[in-house]
Amino acid sequence: MEFLPITSAEDFRVQEIYKSYSSTFPADEQRDWKQFTALFSNPHVKVISVLHESQSIGYLIIWELSSYVFVEHFEVFEAFRSQKLGSHITGYLFENYPRIILEIEPDHLGDDAKRRYSFYQKNGFTLIDKMYVQPSYGEGKKSLDLWLLANYTPEDLKSVKEEIYDIVYH
Repeated sequence: MEFLPITSAEDFRVQEIYKSYSSTFPADEQRDWKQFTALFSNPHVKVISVLHESQSIGYLIIWELSSYVFVEHFEVFEAFRSQKLGSHITGYLFENYPRIILEIEPDHLGDDAKRRYSFYQKNGFTLIDKMYVQPSYGEGKKSLDLWLLANYTPEDLKSVKEEIYDIVYH
């Protein structure tokens, strides 16, 4: 498996990623095209294309924050799901980033949410906050009640949430 940073919105892979991103994630969990392409000029953000057997199979959007990384989006493209590739991707994250935080939909929102929560639990993440609210991505989008998961126990959860709000969702 290869993990290739994408450093420009002009990269040919960005169109494929954005197309999948737009159809996979609910509208309230997405950046619009302008916001999405602005990620490539943000020094905190890494957009990583994931390849397996020379095929693009997914991507990661991570934010390198003060003492941890925040995984804003993690997707295995639909054609490659249910092949244990997501577990290999979390393995890459654990090898490269000792402290990881991400947000997910609460497991009571349906079978997909239950499946996702179970996946992250099996791959070393624990629930650290059930009261987390993802701020709105902008006009016409709602804030969302989500859960925060991590592969460690943050000492000061309030500061972690404030940093995510200030930097990721500013």
